[in-house]
Amino acid sequence: MSENKSFLNAMIMLGLLLAIGMASAAFILGVQAKHAVTGQQTITVKGLAEKPVKADSAEWVLSIQVTDATQRGGLEKLNKERQTLENFLIKQGLPKESWLFDTEIINDHYDEVFVKDSPRQVRNGYDVSQTVRISSRDLAAITQANQSILELRADSHPIFPQAPQYLVSDLESIKMSLIADATKNARNRATEFVKQDGVKVGVMKSASQGAFYILPVGGNNEDSDNSYGGVYDKSTIHKTARVVVTIVYNIE
Repeated sequence: MSENKSFLNAMIMLGLLLAIGMASAAFILGVQAKHAVTGQQTITVKGLAEKPVKADSAEWVLSIQVTDATQRGGLEKLNKERQTLENFLIKQGLPKESWLFDTEIINDHYDEVFVKDSPRQVRNGYDVSQTVRISSRDLAAITQANQSILELRADSHPIFPQAPQYLVSDLESIKMSLIADATKNARNRATEFVKQDGVKVGVMKSASQGAFYILPVGGNNEDSDNSYGGVYDKSTIHKTARVVVTIVYNIE
């Protein structure tokens, strides 16, 4: 009889413990469920902004390269060609203040010859070269000079121009204004997405900026580089600046 009573008491105690455990679990799950139901909904949208910009400065690089049997002869030839180039630049309206000549460079010159039908490189004199860099805000003068330099090339002057680079000086302020416009665009898009659901766009939860683009008009970026965290076209005067942002908004 005593054993039955002890067994009964143990079962009652076990039942109480199970009931308390189930009640606690129900409370915890209820709190979690409440949090899940009341968790803030969000919407993620991209905003785009772009505007036309115009280059306000240009850089133009040219090089002179001559060959001679001696170093002295090469330097004399180089000096003569440099005078020709300087006269040309002045005639094109590009003053000396805009020029920067690098130091002359002398290298061995090699010719390819065939010995028993096998090609070999044979040293034959010296190559003497020099580079000049021109910086100017007169874009028209740079453009015209780049076209007219072909006349010197046609007269067999060993002057080799690179394509001018047209630059925009105030990139940071352009970027900041576009970020502001792209943010407004993102909010407008978010509002359009949710207006049919009877809710509204709340505060911004997070935001990230994509790449900053300076593109030629029309968007072709074959001659562009990525030196400014995106695409930076330097081949054209008239360009398009573009920024894309990604923003997460709370939904109310």
